[in-house]
Amino acid sequence: MAHTRRFWPWWRRALTGLSALGLVLSGYLGWHYLMGGTVIGCDGGGSCDQVLSSRWSTIGGVLPVSGLAAGAYLAMLLASFFIGPTTEGPVRRLAWQALLVLVGAAAGSAVWFIFVQKWLIGAFCPYCMATHLTGLLLAALVVCQTPRQLDDNSTDVTPGNPAPNATTGAVPAPTAAPGRVLGPWPAMGLPIVGLALAGILAVCQLGFAPPAAYRAGESHDDQLPAIDSHAVPLVGSPDARYVVTLLFDYKCPHCQKLHSMLEETVRRYDGKLAFALCPAPLNTQCNPYIPLNVAAFKDSCELAKLALAVWVAKRDAFPDFDRWMFSPEPGHLWHPRSLDDAKAKAVELVGQIKFDAARTDAWIDHHLQTSIRIFGATGANAVPKLVFGSRWVNPEPNDTDDLVLILHGSLNLPLP
Repeated sequence: MAHTRRFWPWWRRALTGLSALGLVLSGYLGWHYLMGGTVIGCDGGGSCDQVLSSRWSTIGGVLPVSGLAAGAYLAMLLASFFIGPTTEGPVRRLAWQALLVLVGAAAGSAVWFIFVQKWLIGAFCPYCMATHLTGLLLAALVVCQTPRQLDDNSTDVTPGNPAPNATTGAVPAPTAAPGRVLGPWPAMGLPIVGLALAGILAVCQLGFAPPAAYRAGESHDDQLPAIDSHAVPLVGSPDARYVVTLLFDYKCPHCQKLHSMLEETVRRYDGKLAFALCPAPLNTQCNPYIPLNVAAFKDSCELAKLALAVWVAKRDAFPDFDRWMFSPEPGHLWHPRSLDDAKAKAVELVGQIKFDAARTDAWIDHHLQTSIRIFGATGANAVPKLVFGSRWVNPEPNDTDDLVLILHGSLNLPLP
């Protein structure tokens, strides 16, 4: 026990444990990136999904940052086994140098990704935050212990040092640890090198946007419900040559991003394209194709019905309501509107009497169920989903250019 405390003091055990924890967390996130699905304890479409499916989870849409983190924490874990006094001087020095660079990179990356989650995404992933906190704790621990390693002049007997001579009592010179493990300048400069590496990561993420992603297919159901473009809400003209059905949820962040591109896309097609707005809430209350409810889509069905009631009550008011539902408050990132706020906005636009009368109109349930049948009859039950004829696609465009290319490549629409 005394031997363990001597060569594995509390701070070294903590360093090893934190490195292992960081490796497990980042490794799990990397596995999730490769395998897909929902991480344990996080609702689909919730904060974890928003962070892990964002462009900031990768570099250029190719290299997951969780994979880089896993490699860094693995290197820290290995280095922690070679920083003790029983390790030969050159190896011990190299291990400390590697640790200082790695914790500098971990701390810089943690600050960057906390900023990204707070100010660019507007959502936090608990797994990511736990990984960042681990990196910050490791940086603080290593930096605090480094001054004690600058001048290690210990002559204690270690497994690498011979015992005193039994006859003369003389103690040979120690051989395990050198007099100076690290000089002061490397000790101060190496974490800065790590911070610079984190800065390069941030620059790469800002400079290299990932390519557009999507899942597409073709329905084998010949009886897809028809949408009358003159009888449903649209972005564009009901007389457009190409009317694409858009299935969406008012609480879906990916739908909000796509919604912001619709008007510009219609403009580029010069009146030849329109999007038929068909709510398909991700909630079992009205959508039987959803396997189970998640908290992120708690009021999705009611919000969809409320929006359609605005359309019934006053068609001219619907575009303003729909745009408001997907618009962020000035100076803030977008968050789904609450049911109470949406009701208040609807009444403001159409009046209480018209709104109350419209909510009982049978067309609302008819259009909602038609939209849901299209949702179930096409593949990959997720939103947003674009449907044209028998073709469908779940798009993830970065901008309007990407959306136009997806419409052309997946739905076979001509280029504008």
